[in-house]
Amino acid sequence: MSVLWKIEQFLRESAMPPTKFGRLAVNDPRLVEDMRRGREPRPATAARIEAIIADLADGARR
Repeated sequence: MSVLWKIEQFLRESAMPPTKFGRLAVNDPRLVEDMRRGREPRPATAARIEAIIADLADGARR
């Protein structure tokens, strides 16, 4: 499963704007739009994105 797919799924489920997610994850409001246009995150960035998704999803379940 690609990182972008995980982001898109999270954004649908949480109704969070892509710019807010980018700021929270890596302090880059253009992250999601750039990835939609082909940007590939470095491994460390991808790990950070997956961690923030897990943290935010866990917080939403509480």
